[in-house]
Amino acid sequence: MDKRDFLLRIKLCPGIGLKGESVIYKWLQQEPHFERYSLAGLLQPLAALLREHRLKVTPFVQNFLTAALTEQVQRNQAGGWLTILDAAYPQQLREIFLPPLVLFYAGDLELIRQTPVLGIVGSRNCSVYAIKSLKRTVTAPVVQRYVIVSGLATGVDTLGHQLALAHRGRTVAVLGTGLDHFYPAPNRELQHTLAHTQLVVTEYPLGVGPRRYQFVERNRIIAGLCQKLLVVEARQKSGSLITASLALQANRDVLAIPGNINSQLSLGANELIAAGAQPCLDTQDLLGRVVI
Repeated sequence: MDKRDFLLRIKLCPGIGLKGESVIYKWLQQEPHFERYSLAGLLQPLAALLREHRLKVTPFVQNFLTAALTEQVQRNQAGGWLTILDAAYPQQLREIFLPPLVLFYAGDLELIRQTPVLGIVGSRNCSVYAIKSLKRTVTAPVVQRYVIVSGLATGVDTLGHQLALAHRGRTVAVLGTGLDHFYPAPNRELQHTLAHTQLVVTEYPLGVGPRRYQFVERNRIIAGLCQKLLVVEARQKSGSLITASLALQANRDVLAIPGNINSQLSLGANELIAAGAQPCLDTQDLLGRVVI
C-alpha cells in the first residue's frame, strides 16, 4: 500500500485523534515491510497498536475499511494535500510536538517552505491601540523580509494578512476548519484571495466546520511554521498565549507588544514580557537592532 495514501486514510478515519496518529506514524517509520500489507491486513496490527497505547479502538475498527471512508479519501485526494513524508513538508513543522501528518492546501505551496517566517497572533476583539501598534511594527521592510503566518481569525490575524497584502508580501493562513468552510464568515473574500494568490493550509479535511478544540490544535501549526512569533494583544488564558507557549516549547523567538496595564486585553502580552519575552516597540525589534 502507498504510504501517502495510508497517512491520508489515517487522518480521515474517525476516532484516532492526534495522539493515535502519532503512534501510527512512528509504527510506519519502523515497519520495513509496510508495502506488503493490504488495506484489510492493516486493521488487526493497527488495532493492537492502539490498544497497546491505551487509545480508543472501536471507532477505528468500525470505520477504517468502510466505503464511506474510501469515498472521503478520494474526495480529498482531488485537491491539494501534503504529507509529512513529502519533501515539500516544512522542516520546522516536523520539529513540533504532534506535527500534522497531513496538510490540505489551496494556493502557492512554495510559501510554506520559505523562510524566515513571522507568526502574528492576538485578540479577535482588538483595540484601536493594537491596530495602530501592528501597523507601526509590521511595515513594508518587515513584510519584505518575512512570510507572515496567522490564523485568519477576526482582529489581529486578519490585519496581519491584510498588511502582508498591502505591502505586496507573502502570507499563509492556517485554518481551524476544512478548506470549504469560511470562518469567520466576514473573512470569506479574504480567504478566497489568499487561496488564489497566497496560501491557505489546514489539517482538517473537506466538510469539517469550526469546533473550539480545533483552533487550539491549529495554534501549534502557527507556532511550528514560524521562526518568530509576535503577540499583539492577548487576554490571560487566551489562544494567543497558548500559541506563544507552544512557540517557546519549540524554541521560537517570542515578542510581544506592551499594552496598557489597566486593559484586560493587554494582560497576556504584558505577562509574556514579564516572563522574558522580548518587548516589540517598533519595526527594528522585528528586523533586529544593530549593536554599536
